[in-house]
Amino acid sequence: MLTPEILTTFRGLLDEAKASGDREPTAMNLATVDSTGRVHSRIVLLKAIDEHGLQFFTNYESDKAAQIAAHDQVALCFHWKQIREGIQVRFEGRVTKTSAEVSDAYFASRPRGSQIGAWASKQSQELPDRQTFEDRVAHFEKEFAGRDVPRPDHWGGYVVAPDRIEFWYGATFRLHERIVHSDHGTSWTTRLLYP
Repeated sequence: MLTPEILTTFRGLLDEAKASGDREPTAMNLATVDSTGRVHSRIVLLKAIDEHGLQFFTNYESDKAAQIAAHDQVALCFHWKQIREGIQVRFEGRVTKTSAEVSDAYFASRPRGSQIGAWASKQSQELPDRQTFEDRVAHFEKEFAGRDVPRPDHWGGYVVAPDRIEFWYGATFRLHERIVHSDHGTSWTTRLLYP
């Protein structure tokens, strides 16, 4: 469980990033490891954070989902270079699927085009040509015409429960400030690291 101090610090920084004009302040790098030990990373969007962790949503048949199934330890990194002297926040921990209710609620809040896209995209699979994808979009637009788009079973959320968090504050001459919070099961500790 994230402490109130950690949540307050992170939410304050996120608010700064939003106010700075950053086009994607919720963008975070997600690093995963596949069954062979190969590391993969990509950008996903933070959709919620609370004491249980950080939520993002994706296709459960994607490469990232297969990697998560093989190795449930992941890392997230936010980089807001336009606030202060630059700030990074790193989270490491275990990832699990959210409940179907959480996935349903978020899916219902998405724009209709994004809902159709979740049905049309066979995420991470080879696409023979762009027209094939556009045809799939048109197919699902027709299938769900005049009614709400249900959440596909292959699409939903994940929550990352961090056990290590680092707040990295940039400074001139690379004299950065690094604060690490670590969860030891029953309590969190805080320590400073050399930059």
